[in-house]
Amino acid sequence: MAGVELAPLRPWEDFLPEAERFSKPEFQDLNKWNNRVISNLLYYQTNYFALAVVVFLIVGFMNPLGMFLGGAVVTLVFMGSVWAGENKAVIKNFKKKNPSLFVIAVLGTSYFLLSLCGGVMVFIFGITFPLLLILIHASLRLRSMKNKLENKIEGVGLKKTPMGVILDLLDQQEEKINKIQDFIESKFKD
Repeated sequence: MAGVELAPLRPWEDFLPEAERFSKPEFQDLNKWNNRVISNLLYYQTNYFALAVVVFLIVGFMNPLGMFLGGAVVTLVFMGSVWAGENKAVIKNFKKKNPSLFVIAVLGTSYFLLSLCGGVMVFIFGITFPLLLILIHASLRLRSMKNKLENKIEGVGLKKTPMGVILDLLDQQEEKINKIQDFIESKFKD
């Protein structure tokens, strides 16, 4: 994790601005929607982390043992799936071809394991609800020029953040980096 720096907390006026900075995603163009989500995840990552911590604390206060169990199960499943994605060819190919399905499979496996322990409500409210809030915001929030510039810096590799590491582990960044490199090469060819 050397060289990884925490992104700054963005001002709440930028994170939750007036309504004109939000727009319905283009569901027909999945690449554009995916790029918007990834860009917002990278740009607002510290705000998203703060939002998730608040929800975790609320749910954790109501059911501390269940929240600890839920967090441990999801962490172990995530670490196991990343390890398997790196060391097992079948899973690595699946992860590369279907990164979104891979994430859904990790959450589904976590849900199944927690249902065996009776921790479904903790999973839904403590883990899935913050992820849903983050996905909704990242899908609806339009990107600004500062957002795009910060993401290009991260995509080229000049800066590495925790969200960038997580997205790399889930194979969500590679396609974006290739697009950025193509963009840069096309600008320097002219």
